[in-house]
Amino acid sequence: MDVDGGEQLVKEWHDLLSRHAVVLQTLERELQARHGIGVSEFEALEALACAENSQCRAQDITDVVHLSQSAASRLIARMERNGLLERAICEADRRGILAVLTEEGRQRHLEAQPTHRSVLARTLRGAG
Repeated sequence: MDVDGGEQLVKEWHDLLSRHAVVLQTLERELQARHGIGVSEFEALEALACAENSQCRAQDITDVVHLSQSAASRLIARMERNGLLERAICEADRRGILAVLTEEGRQRHLEAQPTHRSVLARTLRGAG
């Protein structure tokens, strides 16, 4: 690969990082200000809202929010303390833990979803 091609790749990488930072910071600020949740909480709520029976393995939430297992465990514990989800034992595999969306979690997700979509439209599409 020639130097110019490498420099272009690095520029594209930095542009992508910059765009990601703008979207993430805007989402974080607006979700927190309007709904009292951060991006990770919203993504976890969305995963649960879309899951069969509004529940999924805790590991599935870890995969969705792109956090380490320990950080995701703290997120789940915080969301449980805030009444957004409950933890339950997986009946199919008693070693597994399920995260189950609560009614409060469902309501918070429904209220925050338009904010989330609006931020994505503005920051990703450049809409008003």
